[in-house]
Amino acid sequence: MNDLALIDAVKVGDYDKSSALINEGADVNQQDEQGWTPLNFAAGKGNLAIVKLLVEKGAEIFKVGRDQRTPYMIALAAGRVSVVKFLREMEDQYPGEKPERPERKYCKAYYLRDLRKFTSWTEGRINWKVKDDGSKKEEKTGPGQDSAFPDDMIIFIHQDFTVTESMWQGENVIFNAVTPEWRDFCAGTLGFKVPDDLDLIVPNEATA
Repeated sequence: MNDLALIDAVKVGDYDKSSALINEGADVNQQDEQGWTPLNFAAGKGNLAIVKLLVEKGAEIFKVGRDQRTPYMIALAAGRVSVVKFLREMEDQYPGEKPERPERKYCKAYYLRDLRKFTSWTEGRINWKVKDDGSKKEEKTGPGQDSAFPDDMIIFIHQDFTVTESMWQGENVIFNAVTPEWRDFCAGTLGFKVPDDLDLIVPNEATA
């Protein structure tokens, strides 16, 4: 048996041959020269039936090749929505130690006047960097400083629910007293929501 016969079968989408090779003892986690496994290839091709077969037969869902991408990440990049949903479910159900998914960097612009409607709103200048004759200097000040920001100032809420004057997380912070009440206000009143992977995916489902 070719050492990479299972990978070859998966590449061409041959479910029956893939199943037969596994039953004959093929290593379900075999890797090619780039470290990709049969599950990596099946995920990229969007072949949900073969993905489910491989997982059922013991394929490691977090195994990565040289590119350090899990099968989930590969399916996500390829736009394979059904495979992404399945693999995410499998990752969420995984009983052992598992790597965290990379945090999605995100921010959305609002007028400051809208945030000031929050009953516990406070503001200040934290890790503040301002232009001074073309350069930057840093002011480390805390919440409560009289900042005199105008109501129509454009500010940014980030994925960690902190608020900044710039698009850069952690710089020129106006508000960082993140509480459950603040999160609820952002979601319910401002309609702020950090996009999920599936909100941004460009669908590209397999046709065969």
